[in-house]
Amino acid sequence: MSALLAQVMRTGLLGQQGLTVWLTGLSGAGKSTIGACLEQELIARHHLAYLLDADVQRAGLNRDLGFSRSDRAENVRRLGELCGVLAQSGTIVIAAAIAPYEEDRRLVRERHTELGCTFVEIHVDTSLDECMRRDPKGLYRRAIDGSLAQFTGISAPYEAPRAPELRVATAGCAPQASAALVLAELERRELIRGATPRVIHSLPLDALVRRKAEALRR
Repeated sequence: MSALLAQVMRTGLLGQQGLTVWLTGLSGAGKSTIGACLEQELIARHHLAYLLDADVQRAGLNRDLGFSRSDRAENVRRLGELCGVLAQSGTIVIAAAIAPYEEDRRLVRERHTELGCTFVEIHVDTSLDECMRRDPKGLYRRAIDGSLAQFTGISAPYEAPRAPELRVATAGCAPQASAALVLAELERRELIRGATPRVIHSLPLDALVRRKAEALRR
């Protein structure tokens, strides 16, 4: 049986198309929180969905990698491959990852094309000032005082997407509302089933931060 045929059969079995929704943005932009909202709403709509948080993956799959330019590229490549495999299985994958370099994100997109999977890039557009104000993990403070090197937005660059499928400006926008914008875009592209609008509930931010911290301590 060809890989394409198997993919078509899985699509028929699950009643959905596998794809990757890649949330990129600065640390503290709200990627994980919005991703959790998306995952919960998609599952509530009876879609098979799974959130991959890059911070959590760095504690497991990518724990041998640092933050050099080459390690960052490999971190994104591995996460992209994992997304591609899950998307081929028919899963709607939500990747919450800074992925600061446009070239690395482009390569992930191209890899999805090779695999016959849809790749949707979402720029979670939160200003650096706002991310520094939030600083939920205290990383910006450490980067500014010099105790944390190669930190994106401070001592390492972030290349914002030039042509994402959707740009979500989070200023004054609750995570649930941001997630609703992403869902609406996926519906518009006929990638997911529509549903009666309702309130999207999400894990509190402190719970998400705590879950990340627990993973990083393992």
